[in-house]
Amino acid sequence: MRSVVFRIQPHVRLQEWVAEEHGFFTAEGLDHEFEAAGFAGGTSSVERGDEAPPEVRSGALEDMARGRTAEVSSACHWAVNAAASEHHGTMYGRAYSVCPAGIYVAADSGIREPRDLAGVEVGVGYHSGSHYSALQGLEPFLPRGDIRLGFVGRPFDRVRLLLDASLPAVNLWGAGAYVLEQRGFTKLVDTTFVMGFFLSPAADPDDLERYFRALLRAQQEIDLEPQRYTHYWARETPDDLAGLVDVRRFGPGERIVPQPYTREMFERSYAWMQDRDLLEPAVAATVRYEDAVLGGSG
Repeated sequence: MRSVVFRIQPHVRLQEWVAEEHGFFTAEGLDHEFEAAGFAGGTSSVERGDEAPPEVRSGALEDMARGRTAEVSSACHWAVNAAASEHHGTMYGRAYSVCPAGIYVAADSGIREPRDLAGVEVGVGYHSGSHYSALQGLEPFLPRGDIRLGFVGRPFDRVRLLLDASLPAVNLWGAGAYVLEQRGFTKLVDTTFVMGFFLSPAADPDDLERYFRALLRAQQEIDLEPQRYTHYWARETPDDLAGLVDVRRFGPGERIVPQPYTREMFERSYAWMQDRDLLEPAVAATVRYEDAVLGGSG
């Protein structure tokens, strides 16, 4: 059933705001609205100070499983892959994005090499891009048994915890990573990863194509003049953190890729999660690319 208004959940990136500025959504005839706050830009209740932050065992996958109200939203491709496989929605198959990310430490922490993170808690978000990409980024350097992850909430929670020295290391992307870089923190390991698009079962296919055409036009604008649009990071950054930095110095963040999320990508990613016991075992035998990915390519 078609929704009267196409709801978009922003994802701490520039493309939606650039498309809105230039009227690309309107030019496509897309009657749309933005949700006030998405999962990635929100915050969890976290302790700050000398005590260890509490563990938060809920992330992007659980948020999608509970049901998002937007027709289109985003998360790491692993979580979107799993959510679509569990029939909470579908994954868009004609585009994805690549998101620069990294594990950050204080410059004076004494942690100089990836191997120095053996047994050291790295703050991530449970079942979210920072969780999976931390494993992917650290496994070339450390045995799995030496990788220690702390599940401490959402991206901006982790920024605050590292700024407060409540954690020795965190995995961050987007605006949060740019805040840390500008505040002098060191990127120890690159954890760049793929983001996927999560689609509501109620999303109208024609509206989806209108949205993605507008988004790709916005990506071209960002590619041509990235500095023109970095001021939009202030819209995606909490006031307490935006006040510490000059967002005009930030980079462009994640980049939309107009390429298919193929069957091979889907199956390789799914197998990677299975190998690390990151999936519900009962789901594995029933997963089909054709059921989980909309408009995908074999």
